[in-house]
Amino acid sequence: MFLLFSGFLLFIVSNAQNKDLQKPVGPIIGKVIDSASGKGIESVAVNVYVKGIKKTVTSAITDHTGLFTVHELAPGTYNFTIQFIGYKTVKLNNIAVKSDNIDLGTIQLGYQSGGQLAEVTVVAKAAVIENKADKIVYNVANDITSQGGVAIDVLKKVPQVTVDIDGNVELQGNSNIKFLINGKPSTAFGNSIVDALSSIPASQIKSIEAITSPGAKYDAEGTGGIINIILKDNKVKGVNGTVNLSAGTRLENGAVNLNVRNGNFGINGFFNGNTQINSRTLTSQDRYTKDTIGQTITHLLLDGYSDFVRTSYQTGIGFDWSPTKKQTITGGLSYFHFGYKSDAVIDQEQHTADFNQNVLSDLYSTRTTSSHYKDGNLEWNLNYKKTFAAEKKEFNIQFSSGYENNHTDYQQNQIYTGQTLPFSGSNSNSPGTTRQTIFGVDFAQPLTSAFLLETGAKITVQNIASVAEVNTLNTISNEYEPDTTQSYHLNYDRKIYAGYVSASFPLFHFLNVKAGLRYEYTDTKIDFPNTEIPAYNTWAPSLLLMHELPNKQSIKFAYTHRIERPDYYDINPFKNLSDPYNISTGNPLLKPEQGDNFELGYNKSFEKGANIYAALVTRINSDDMKRYTEFYPTYQIGDSLYKNVSVTSWTNIGYEIRSGVVLSVSIPIKDRWNIRMNTFISNRRIINELAGGTVTNGLDGRVNVNLTYQLPHNLIMEAFLNYNSPINNIQGKTPQYFSYNYALRKQFFNKKLSFGFTTNNPFNQYVKQVITTTTTDYVSTAIRYMPLRSFGISLQYKFGKLQFKKEEKEKDNLPSPADM
Repeated sequence: MFLLFSGFLLFIVSNAQNKDLQKPVGPIIGKVIDSASGKGIESVAVNVYVKGIKKTVTSAITDHTGLFTVHELAPGTYNFTIQFIGYKTVKLNNIAVKSDNIDLGTIQLGYQSGGQLAEVTVVAKAAVIENKADKIVYNVANDITSQGGVAIDVLKKVPQVTVDIDGNVELQGNSNIKFLINGKPSTAFGNSIVDALSSIPASQIKSIEAITSPGAKYDAEGTGGIINIILKDNKVKGVNGTVNLSAGTRLENGAVNLNVRNGNFGINGFFNGNTQINSRTLTSQDRYTKDTIGQTITHLLLDGYSDFVRTSYQTGIGFDWSPTKKQTITGGLSYFHFGYKSDAVIDQEQHTADFNQNVLSDLYSTRTTSSHYKDGNLEWNLNYKKTFAAEKKEFNIQFSSGYENNHTDYQQNQIYTGQTLPFSGSNSNSPGTTRQTIFGVDFAQPLTSAFLLETGAKITVQNIASVAEVNTLNTISNEYEPDTTQSYHLNYDRKIYAGYVSASFPLFHFLNVKAGLRYEYTDTKIDFPNTEIPAYNTWAPSLLLMHELPNKQSIKFAYTHRIERPDYYDINPFKNLSDPYNISTGNPLLKPEQGDNFELGYNKSFEKGANIYAALVTRINSDDMKRYTEFYPTYQIGDSLYKNVSVTSWTNIGYEIRSGVVLSVSIPIKDRWNIRMNTFISNRRIINELAGGTVTNGLDGRVNVNLTYQLPHNLIMEAFLNYNSPINNIQGKTPQYFSYNYALRKQFFNKKLSFGFTTNNPFNQYVKQVITTTTTDYVSTAIRYMPLRSFGISLQYKFGKLQFKKEEKEKDNLPSPADM
């Protein structure tokens, strides 16, 4: 397949070289800034017209720094129009385009005069999906099937991202992902990524970046890459905001945003909350285990249900201030709280026979389990940015800190059918805290107009303190007594020291190159008896090569080295006994997983917004970390002896090699239809050194299709279909998953008010999941019926009077000598 794809790219290059003298030229670049503050303006529309013709030839959108790029134009004379709401339109006429690398320089936009918002027609808008050199950007604004949902619902739409039925996320088939919020790590992701993602309302998300080829500036953490969730903000002057409300059969959301901006100072505040309404999942398990020493076979049948409810809320305040044109200070304070409650009742039958099929016992019992979890996160950050007269020269300082307080408790007991007192039971009370502080410095220096050098350093300090107070049932006194063999106080400290250097430059007028090297030193301490985790060094090189082709085409090759550090919850040796037949625990001896990622991609953009991206991707993991299940006829924990149990823990199993094909297509049809399709098909080869080097091969895939239809009178309809194939694992198979959503949205009152309706899996009450696990002496088939059917409505209201009057003091805000 590699040869076929290489031949395809060679054909494209050869075809480009045979073009006549009308070969397009470019790129044409520029930067748009606020004339008062000197700051770059994001999302400004740059429209290009042929002189004398009103029809748009192409368009571009500025990034968060105000930079824009028009990739290629046929030689000729053009007019450029720069437009953004609340600012005066700027026109650049009679721009002669004759050669490559044209720089339009810095373009200043001034506010509209008067206190009312003048009408501005913006022709261009950001595409729903943007394929950039190192990442895919999914802009959430026009995603209506996710309205009223949460971050997990949005992630299902992002190309190369897979979300299973439990909310677990993979990027290019890898679940080891570094999650960021607004480009920063968050302690909210520390204990449960799924819970955190299920607590962020979709209405609060501006865009999601799936960074598949992170450069040296990014942390080396996450062999699968990085997912950055960018929350909504508002840079428009005045007082304004939004209110979002949704209600449904499974989820309820509410969010309020308020923005105040005057001159060079802006402040924003928000509050949101949601509740996943109590839902019941039906579960069963059919398990055979063989005890070769005792010469017995045990057949365990479990059948029951679990009820689950989750609640969360988040609030915060942030500011940005530009004391001079070239200096910006931003900061924020936020609090994030979420929790859940789960109650389960399981009927059990345990049938034991010898190898001659003589029945030794047949026991019927019932297990009841109740667990609770709550988590509170307080985070704050302060950042300083300084730009200089030289384009792209920047100095940044970032500081962030967070404090998390969590609490988990569970209680379970088992009682034989017909008895009044339980024959076993346990409960646990586990409070914990997490403190994390990050400090970083970055500097970018252009050595020439085409050569940019970047460097920086960072330190991350993390401390986790956890307590487990475990009590077991004394069946003689029928009292729960402290179990000192399972109770513990555990402290975990990690320090990561990092530095990087990166360079961006053209090569032979043919390639755009970005190469970098990152170094990280990791020192982890844990006070578990007889356990020492050695410190280690990580060198993480990265390379990105891109070649621009005519007609809005490009090819790229990317390589990154990434690692996955075992975190506190992977190595914590605490044994979870909420299900005494299926015990889970951590592994203090885990080593970091190493990953080498390769991507060879082709991108083609068309007029009117159509886009195709195709790529070959390969990831090679060594010391690959996976959850591994082992069976024990008897298992000793302190003074307690557990029989016929499986124990699941993280371990380094060996190697994993995954190679696949990525295809992302977006096609607008006329002015009303839009079709988007994302496909990822891969082959996964796992070499399990724990089982003598046995090899597991499997072909799996994921495809989703999004259909949007624009009706008259501001009414839009959308359908989303998603399919994940079954996946072969080293000890069984993960089941397939199919879901479908429908939605519509109607806007009123000049689009200030919108009403939406969404439904998920409306024709199926449950989604059936069959999970198999197989080892030498253990075969398990577990079945779940997940209640995913839901109906919901949503309401959004935008309020506030936008003011664009330019204060006199802004006119006098001249740069100081320090800015020069």
